[in-house]
Amino acid sequence: METTRHYTATVYVVAGGATALHEHDRLGITIPPGGHVHQDELPHEAGRREVREEIGLEPTLVRDDLGSALETETGRPLPQPRYQMLYDIDAFGGDVAHQHVDHVYFARVPSRAIDPGPDEAPAERWTWYTPTDLRASGLDTDVVRLGTEAIEAVGSSE
Repeated sequence: METTRHYTATVYVVAGGATALHEHDRLGITIPPGGHVHQDELPHEAGRREVREEIGLEPTLVRDDLGSALETETGRPLPQPRYQMLYDIDAFGGDVAHQHVDHVYFARVPSRAIDPGPDEAPAERWTWYTPTDLRASGLDTDVVRLGTEAIEAVGSSE
C-alpha cells in the first residue's frame, strides 16, 4: 500500500495566558486551529490563514531563534515551526495509507474574542485553556504539552 502525505499547519494561539482549542467534528479530538497547506502556499501562511478562518483573529508567530536565520543573495529564511510532526491518519491492516506532515507554530493573538468564518465551528465550541486547565483536561498528551509550552513561550516573548 502506498502512503499519501499531506502538509498541514497547526497554530497554538495564546491570549491572556491561555490557548484556544475546540473539538473537531470529524476527528472527535480537541485541537487548536489548523489545516492543510494549499497549493502554492507556504506552511506559515497556511497556519495564519487557518487561524483567521477558524477564530477570526490575526496571529503573530512567535520564534526563539530569530538570530540564527540565514539570508543569502538567492534565498531568504522562512518562519520556522516550533515542531514538525508526522501523524498517521488512516491505517488499514497495519499499513499506513495517509499521513500528515504537520508544521506546529506558536502565536499570540490580540484578544480572546473568537469570531469564526461562516463555514467554521461556532465560537461557543472554542474554549480557552490555561496551563492548569490543560493539565486537568484529560486531553491528548501532545495537546497538553504543546498548549502549555505555547503559553510559556508567548508569555516569555512579550
